[in-house]
Amino acid sequence: MTAPMVVGPAHVVERGSVSTEHFSFWYGEKQALRDINLSFAPRTVTALIGPSGCGKSTFLRSINRMNALLPGIRHEGTIRLDDTDVYSRDMPSVVLRRRVGMVFQRWNPFPKSIYENVAYGPRINGIRNRRDLDAIVESALQRAALWDEVKDRLRQSALGLSGGQQQRLCIARALANEPEVLLLDEPASALDPIATQKVEELVYELKRELTIIIVTHNLQQAARVSDRTTFFYLGQLVEEGPTDRMFTKPSNERTEAYITGRFG
Repeated sequence: MTAPMVVGPAHVVERGSVSTEHFSFWYGEKQALRDINLSFAPRTVTALIGPSGCGKSTFLRSINRMNALLPGIRHEGTIRLDDTDVYSRDMPSVVLRRRVGMVFQRWNPFPKSIYENVAYGPRINGIRNRRDLDAIVESALQRAALWDEVKDRLRQSALGLSGGQQQRLCIARALANEPEVLLLDEPASALDPIATQKVEELVYELKRELTIIIVTHNLQQAARVSDRTTFFYLGQLVEEGPTDRMFTKPSNERTEAYITGRFG
């Protein structure tokens, strides 16, 4: 049996550590993930790469149980946030999704004001004091590098923002819950180059305080933003390691073939 691959010291468990042990996942009869063993250290960025349909997004969504909303799914093995199995009764979904934020490929702001988008999560979690909410909204927008662009129109509809601004707003909405882990599912794939650069710069800044796991088809983006890279193929973990090594001296021939563009 293979042991989990560990990113960072194996004996240290800090807030925001994520680990999986022999994790497999099925959509009905179709097996999407096979025996995944991985660990993610706090305050690092890990890129998940691989061809379309290889299980990257399924793995990402499994970490905060987004897939649990679908009919006919099942899993084996464990995913732990710090030392708690995310599928156990000790981890209610509302707590899990506060601690593990997620931003999707296509920005999805609520049809509300910019302010109400960011304040939504804290309100759900019981914060009602207006002064507290104001501070949370400003802080989240500052951390998402959006405050200076929207501070004079917080009461306007979020749908009036540009695509890149809407994506950063969705990141701010996740940050407002003070998560320890941030999951990004191709967050810049639908953005223009300037907006993409802003998202990448934001990822670089946020890794000082968060564990970030990002799915991307853009290999250059993975090389730019991540500390470690994980290559998935046909639902299996093929190889993982420091990003610079993965892109220059991968140990698996399938990884090399994908990175050099021979398939994918």
